[in-house]
Amino acid sequence: MATKSPVTPPAPPVQQPSRDDGGSVVLERRTQKVKPPQMYQVVMLNDDYTPMEFVVVVIQEYFNKDLETATQIMLKIHLDGKGVCGVYTKDVAATKVDQVLEAANKAGHPLKCVSEPVE
Repeated sequence: MATKSPVTPPAPPVQQPSRDDGGSVVLERRTQKVKPPQMYQVVMLNDDYTPMEFVVVVIQEYFNKDLETATQIMLKIHLDGKGVCGVYTKDVAATKVDQVLEAANKAGHPLKCVSEPVE
């Protein structure tokens, strides 16, 4: 079993294009710096018709929150008009929104859920 963490090799020095004997140009590949993906928060909006119990169940099921956390989020939605259920990459956030809207539609509730970029 290894006890030391792997050592990353030093980055090769950046070189100017060099010519080989055939006269062709050889370019070195440069490593690209990658930014982390833009994150999006999934926000549920309050309405006067969707039962609080349904909102808690949806938060537990689709956002993997425990009962206490889901209840706190539901109360924030109820009192402030909206509440953040989770922060994800764009595709995951869009999927979560679709899942929530589909569940609300099947249950006959007008619950609204949107995703918005985190600033």
